[in-house]
Amino acid sequence: MIRLDEIDKQLLRMLQADSKKTTKEYANVLGLSVTAIYERIKRLERTGVITGYAALVDKQKVGKAFVVLCHVKLIQHSKEFLTQFEREVLKLEEVVECYHISGDYDYMLKIYVGDMQEYRSFMVSKLTVIKHIGSTQSSFIIGEVKHTTAISL
Repeated sequence: MIRLDEIDKQLLRMLQADSKKTTKEYANVLGLSVTAIYERIKRLERTGVITGYAALVDKQKVGKAFVVLCHVKLIQHSKEFLTQFEREVLKLEEVVECYHISGDYDYMLKIYVGDMQEYRSFMVSKLTVIKHIGSTQSSFIIGEVKHTTAISL
């Protein structure tokens, strides 16, 4: 774990809220020089605290607002089966998140598709053709109560 001072934390909160501002804008808010802010950002990137930057896309506007949480159970917990499943899931563009979990199921997938028909097609032609899947259980998002990409600091 990297040790962060209060300025680092404030800077990270600001970057998570809007990473498109200039270093001068961050410097003005934090009361530091542009060079100091630039160096802090570079250090946070170099040490892996900041892993990248991304544009957040509105799911509705790009036709991918049907969100599914799909639990997957493999027929066996061998390293070979786990590795093969993970390798195949990485290829599925509809899957935006995949977690190896504890409990009754082995994995939880978050999937973005356009509608139920597109999800059915995804299940039949892409997901369930992966070897060693024993069962799946799908839950459909009715409404989004909270969604953030920011990590609390």
